[in-house]
Amino acid sequence: MRRLLLTLCLLSLNAFAGPREQAYRIHNRLTGVPPSPQVLSQMEAMVQAGDAQGAARVAMNNPRFYDVTLKNWLKSWTNEDETNRVPLNDYVATVIGIIRDDLPFNTVLYGDYLYVSSDNGAPPYDIENNDHYEYIEDNRVSLAQTLQQVVQSQVTGVPDTAGVITTRASAAAFFDAGTNRAMTRFTFMNYLCRDFEALHDTNVPDIYVHRDVDRAPGGDSRQYKNKCVGCHAGQDALAGAWAYFDWDGTKITYTPNQVVEKINFGNAFSEGHIVTDDSWVNLWASGQNAVLGWRGTHSGTGARSLGRYLASTQAFSQCMAERVFKLVCVKDPEDAMDIAAVQSYASEFEANGEYDMKELFAKTSTLCMGE
Repeated sequence: MRRLLLTLCLLSLNAFAGPREQAYRIHNRLTGVPPSPQVLSQMEAMVQAGDAQGAARVAMNNPRFYDVTLKNWLKSWTNEDETNRVPLNDYVATVIGIIRDDLPFNTVLYGDYLYVSSDNGAPPYDIENNDHYEYIEDNRVSLAQTLQQVVQSQVTGVPDTAGVITTRASAAAFFDAGTNRAMTRFTFMNYLCRDFEALHDTNVPDIYVHRDVDRAPGGDSRQYKNKCVGCHAGQDALAGAWAYFDWDGTKITYTPNQVVEKINFGNAFSEGHIVTDDSWVNLWASGQNAVLGWRGTHSGTGARSLGRYLASTQAFSQCMAERVFKLVCVKDPEDAMDIAAVQSYASEFEANGEYDMKELFAKTSTLCMGE
């Protein structure tokens, strides 16, 4: 009975939270810690005045929003296991810097910049190791206060930079071994919220499917036609963007005009597509996957052009709105009101090319602050 009464009390508080409770919840969700009495009073006054989004921006001034909340959220985007139990790295630091500095967030997939710490004790950024970022994390150096932007192509020597796609951490995770298909898959998963199973379309022509894909697995060509081609036809047509990239065990490598050997490795079907350059084409732009809201020219060359193309989709904006909602509200948008709000925020997020992530966080935090 006591447990039931406690549950009912908590439900009542959640349903009928006053301005002070709402301000407290906003701060706690965004930073993971309670606000100071002074900040709580400031936020309470703003909520009471109808400016809950302004109160959320006050909460985001707390360094823990960057140093803890964002850091732990973003780490799982940097590896195939999707775990945040990995060291801080250049991918995570760069996304945090983009958000802190109010840069258009779609540039995360094509910008020519990288974020490093200005802390004097940290070893310099090195393309061959992660020591710079591990020092920052181990010594609790504030990302919010010390991150600074540098030109990625200048510090890595890679001319075809594509935001976080071409960071060291991303290359270690998604350009390592294989045929670089992992980069396409996890870019879709992280930024369009779609794994290839959701894009499966056997109506797409298989002219770009690589030679390493068996056309009759297990001796049955129906397996290829009814399953394998549904994913490979689309993803292999895009994968040419990474043709010059590789991971050598310590750093990202880029060989202009020279397709890395592993891309065409394997010969299960000799008449399959052979990659000869870094061109790509989107065969998913029409048909069932047109719902992703593709924009612009559906073909190009290189990593940066593909990154820019993917970041311009409606799916990118919708995905970011859904991810922020899940982080702040600790659930998926399920009821009609939340779904409608997330869709509206996704449209507003990309309006006028602003892609303002802090505004998206501020708006979303008001959806789960209690009535």
